[in-house]
Amino acid sequence: MSDSQLPAEQFRALGVLPGVVHGFTLRVPGIEMSHDKAEALARLDGVHRKIRGEHGLADVPFITAQQVHGKEIGVVGSSVSEDKCFENCDGLITDQRNVCLGIYVADCCAVFLVDPVRRVIGLVHSGKKGTELGVVANAIETMTARFGSRASDLIVQLSPCIRPPHYEIDFAAEIVRGCRELGVTAAHDSGVCTACDLSRYYSYRAEKGRTGRMLAFLAMP
Repeated sequence: MSDSQLPAEQFRALGVLPGVVHGFTLRVPGIEMSHDKAEALARLDGVHRKIRGEHGLADVPFITAQQVHGKEIGVVGSSVSEDKCFENCDGLITDQRNVCLGIYVADCCAVFLVDPVRRVIGLVHSGKKGTELGVVANAIETMTARFGSRASDLIVQLSPCIRPPHYEIDFAAEIVRGCRELGVTAAHDSGVCTACDLSRYYSYRAEKGRTGRMLAFLAMP
C-alpha cells in the first residue's frame, strides 16, 4: 500500500487551523479482523503508524486512553516523553507540542477539541454511556480549569459514529447539544453513520463485534 493510498480522512473545520495536525483512519482493505480488540489493533498498527508518519508524527510520543466508557480525562504534561496509555480514562487533553493524542472507535464518537487561543487540544471517546456521563463536558471543563480555555473559543469536531436507525439513540446530537449548552459555538458534526458505509468504516454493531477500529489522532507538532 503506497502512502497515497493510505486510508484516512480529515475534517474541514480542523484542517484550516494552523499548527494543528489531525486525521481519522478508515477501513484498511485486505486485513481480516478479529472479535478481540487487542488483536484487531495489532493487525492495524502497521498501517496506523504509516498514516501518523505521513502526517509528520512518526517520532513523537503516541498517547492513548484505556477507554472504559467512563468520564475521566487524562492530562498529558511535559513529563511524557514516550508512548503511553492513560489508564481508566476516556479522554486526553494537553497544551504540549510534539505529542500525538489517539482514540480508537468503531461506532462510538471520537470528539476533537481545539482551543486555538490558548493552544490546547483534546480528544475524547464518547459512546452511549460516555455521553450520558458527560465525558465531553468534563473534558471541556478540565481544559478550562487546567489551561484557562473558554468554551466560546473551542473548535469541536465529531467523527463518524453510529446513528439512528442503526442505533437506538442519537448520541452525536446529544454531544453537540451538550457542547452548545456549555457555550461552544463552533461544534461541527460529520453527520456520517459508521454502520451505513461498511466499505469505508468499521462498525462494531453492524459487524457483530468482528471488526477493526478507526484511529482518531490529534497533535500540535
